[in-house]
Amino acid sequence: MNRPRFPDRGLFHLWEIYGIMFRNSLIREMSFKLNFLLWMLVEVLWFMGQIVFIEVVFSYVGGIGGWSKWEVVLLIGTHQLIGQLFQAFFYMNLANLPELVRTGKMDFMLLLPVDTQFMVSMKQFGMDNVVNALVGAGFVIFSLWKLSVLPTLSQILLYMVAVVCGILIHYSIMLVFSVASFWMVRSQGLIYGYYSLFNIGRYPDTIYRGAFKLVFSWLIPVIIVANIPSRILIHATENPWPLLLELMAATLFMVGATRLLWNSALHHYSSASS
Repeated sequence: MNRPRFPDRGLFHLWEIYGIMFRNSLIREMSFKLNFLLWMLVEVLWFMGQIVFIEVVFSYVGGIGGWSKWEVVLLIGTHQLIGQLFQAFFYMNLANLPELVRTGKMDFMLLLPVDTQFMVSMKQFGMDNVVNALVGAGFVIFSLWKLSVLPTLSQILLYMVAVVCGILIHYSIMLVFSVASFWMVRSQGLIYGYYSLFNIGRYPDTIYRGAFKLVFSWLIPVIIVANIPSRILIHATENPWPLLLELMAATLFMVGATRLLWNSALHHYSSASS
C-alpha cells in the first residue's frame, strides 16, 4: 500500500507525540484502578512463585551450573526487570498488531504523519508493569546485599545499558511474531509463544549445552538477555566489555533485521479498502 509523504520533523516531533500518548495511557490506566491493581497483583504473585521455586530447588542442591542461590535470584530479578519494562512500553502494542491488520485499522496508522512502526509500537503504556519492574529491581538490590557485592558506578551504568539492550531484544523478537500477521490470517498463537520463549532466559546460561545454547545465544539471543546484565553485577573483578559487546552486537543485529522485516511487511500489506 502506498502511503502519503509528510515532512520529517525529527526526533523532537516523535518525543512530543510519545508524550501525548504516554499521558493518555496514564489517564486510561487510572480510569480503571481496580484492573490496574489486579494485574499488578497477578504479576507480583507470579514472580514470587518463581522465588519460592528457587528456594525449594536450593533446599536440595548447593548450586545450579555454578550459580549460587542469591546469584540465581539476582538473575530472576533481572529477568523480571527487563521483561516488565518491555511489557510496559511495547508488549500490548505489538500484541494488538495482528488485530490492526485483520480488521484493516492498519490503514489509519499508515495515514498518520509519523513513522508507522513507531506508532504501532508505542501507542499504549502499562504503568502496572513499571511497578512490577521495580519489584524485580528490588530483588536485584537485595541479592547484591546477600552476596556482599557493592557494584561500582561504572558497573551500574553498564548494567543499565545491558538492560536496555535486553528490552530491545525482547522487542525485536516480539515484533517478528506480530509481523507474521501480515502473511497469516491469525497469528495470536505465535504471540502467546513469546512467554515460553523468553522463560528460557531466566535460568543460568551454564545449564544449556550444544546446538540449543548456540541457537538461543546467537541466532535468537534470549539466553543472554538477562544472563549478561547479571554477570556484569556479580563478577565485579572480571572485564565486562566482552560480554557487553556481545549483547550490543546481538541487539544491533536484531533491531536492524526486524526493521528490514517491518519494511517488507508494509510492502506486502494490502489495504482493507483495496
